[in-house]
Amino acid sequence: MSDALYVILEARGILKIEGPDTRAFLQGLISNDINKVSPKRAIYATLLTPQGRFLHDFFIAEIGGSFFLDGEAARLEDLQRRLTMFKLRSRVEIADASASCMVAVALGDVRAPLKLEGGPGAAQEWEGGVVFVDPRLAAAGARAILPREGAAGVLEQAGLRPGTFADYERLRISLGLPDGSRDMPVDKAILLENGLDELNGIDWDKGCYLGQELTARTKHRGLVRKRLMPVAIEGPAPASGTKIMADGEEAGEMHSAFESQGLAMLRLEFLEGGKERGFTAGAARLMPRKPDWAVF
Repeated sequence: MSDALYVILEARGILKIEGPDTRAFLQGLISNDINKVSPKRAIYATLLTPQGRFLHDFFIAEIGGSFFLDGEAARLEDLQRRLTMFKLRSRVEIADASASCMVAVALGDVRAPLKLEGGPGAAQEWEGGVVFVDPRLAAAGARAILPREGAAGVLEQAGLRPGTFADYERLRISLGLPDGSRDMPVDKAILLENGLDELNGIDWDKGCYLGQELTARTKHRGLVRKRLMPVAIEGPAPASGTKIMADGEEAGEMHSAFESQGLAMLRLEFLEGGKERGFTAGAARLMPRKPDWAVF
């Protein structure tokens, strides 16, 4: 892209978490280090089951001393409920702020209009909210959490023009970025199979958190046997969950797709033959591509 676009993500919701015990409360639950978060830095993190399986992923930014979690709108109530279960006597307030706040992504040449400097996660308070370089990958652009009223206007005044969800979806899938529960099945997905180590969603030095044991064991024992990656699709896009076959054997499973590309969870043993393996899903032929950022 040669210019800057913004896309308001209506499928995202916002939780506002505040109170004197907020950092300690979140630190024991999430996969990343909440102490990294400041008005100058945002993070990407997850909430796992005690067995280390995926429940929720979200971005966390700080605005005016409060933490704002950007998560899936359709599952925000579940995230709020799960966090509240662990609140106990912690002096923490957890509220759904989606009615007053919204999430936007900025794609293309966004650093100049948003006056952003730095690598993934670099943040600054802006127009009553916050803007930050995507903490997963700078190539994914920037994200903004802004007051809902007038958000489009301030983005356009900054020099961004309206884009569409299709613009965001094409970029996300081409980069190999999972989109929450669309690509990481709840109660099943493992972070390292979905690239969340390379995508800055895990801090290995922060100490204990919910689901840490399996996550650490998976890494240190080299137990990753499959990975999520982009695939080019020839033919009709397979539905999520469609089995992927190679040489008559089950090689993986299709996840999200858009137009002629998608994301697929593939067993690494089948990638040794590369494109010659002849991956198929339903009536479609798939050609996998390892993302530049991935390590496997």
